[in-house]
Amino acid sequence: MPSVARRYGPGGTGSTAPFERPSRATDDALLAPVVLMVSGGADSTALLVLAATSALDIEDGRGRARIARERLHVLHVNHRLRGIDADEDEEFVRDLAARYGIPCTIRRVDVAALAAASPGGNVENAGREVRYSEATRLANELSAQLGTPRSAARILTAHTANDRAETFVMNAIRGTGASGLSSIPRRRNRVVRPLLDRTHDELCEFLRMRGIVAYVRHEVMPVLERRNPRVVASLSTTCDILSDEDAYLTAVAARTLRDLTRRMGEGALALDAARLSACEVAIARRVARAAILEVCPNARLEARHIAQVLSLVAAGTGSASIPMGVDARVEYGLLFLRARAPKAHDFAGWLEVPGELPLGDPRPGRAPAHLSARLLPAPDGADIPALALSHGREWAGTSVLLDASACGIDANLGGRLWVDSPHPGDVLCPLGMHGQSKKVSDLLNEARIPAAERPLVPVVRTSPTGPVVWVAGIRADERARCTPRTSHLLELSLRTA
Repeated sequence: MPSVARRYGPGGTGSTAPFERPSRATDDALLAPVVLMVSGGADSTALLVLAATSALDIEDGRGRARIARERLHVLHVNHRLRGIDADEDEEFVRDLAARYGIPCTIRRVDVAALAAASPGGNVENAGREVRYSEATRLANELSAQLGTPRSAARILTAHTANDRAETFVMNAIRGTGASGLSSIPRRRNRVVRPLLDRTHDELCEFLRMRGIVAYVRHEVMPVLERRNPRVVASLSTTCDILSDEDAYLTAVAARTLRDLTRRMGEGALALDAARLSACEVAIARRVARAAILEVCPNARLEARHIAQVLSLVAAGTGSASIPMGVDARVEYGLLFLRARAPKAHDFAGWLEVPGELPLGDPRPGRAPAHLSARLLPAPDGADIPALALSHGREWAGTSVLLDASACGIDANLGGRLWVDSPHPGDVLCPLGMHGQSKKVSDLLNEARIPAAERPLVPVVRTSPTGPVVWVAGIRADERARCTPRTSHLLELSLRTA
């Protein structure tokens, strides 16, 4: 049976045909909670990031697929065994979960006391039992809140191929049958281990590419401390020295930048190229960096960008476009730096419902885009919120099903919505955040939309000054979501030709 989202996908046919009702098991799989067991180590940190940003197989029959953000919940158990280090791990996990917009539950348990009171007094076993017990309890609590069966919930752990290999070897050494040699299973009841095909080194490399510091804290520092027990104190002293020297060089560079500035305007700066070329290279680099950030504060500069600008200065002529939106040009003895103002889509206008609105795209090499809207009758007896969730997941957010009435669209007469670029101060209540408001600018930042491309994101509103209904391709507004009482669905789709 084809899914509703596939049958009613963007540009599909049969807008008046009835929806096909998914099975109850499908509803449960789409809505049930997914608890991430995150200690703060490299492997579990990678699990959190992958669950939030990538596709994982959580053994629900769909294979590798994105997990709806609304289903995710982080669990961190502070064993209270390592003092301030344990508290720092707790803070790290809480901050990382917040960064990805995932609720986080912290449970603090005196594992040492539990181990002392149990036969054998094994702290490691006591800690493992506590973690799984707390994960089970949280999964049951969330299932009750969401009204889904406990069996549909999933508890994800960060066991890797390394863990599996080590367990296999240990079991083989002890002597065991096939069950022991099968090592760590991919799934046992509700507990799923989606990272068993990945090695620890692969996950560490993944974190390094993402710029996440768990690898350093849990993998690098212990090795350094074994070689030099005073490494933390030594590094602290080095940091103090470098901080003092950095403050001095920054002050010198700031004075030099003021001395070399010949013209200044909004988003533009001109410096004396000859005098900049004569500066010590350590100061010249800092001046160039400060000048670029002056005209484009959101620039994500790398050393190669600074070197590119200074090579123009040394040559005395030439131009270059720096990737983050700054044009550099040397002529008439001056270094000109100018921020490229992003061109907004020429799409401000009304989107008729039903109908389409061409968006175009000013960036070369990109296919033109358009928004489409249509009305669909809600099928009798179907779980409408589940259908909307399934549709959004299948089309990766490029098409959404909303409540037509909540968007101000009459089911019989249709209507229209206003589409334009993000405005300063725009606010919405992102779907899944239960009414909490968020600035659209923050939403785009969390979605990692480059600053130069944010004016190109279509924003759908009820009117030119009305509330936001959908930040196209990013997130819909909670107030426009489908409910069990929804009678007509509004499908909004963002497509490229």
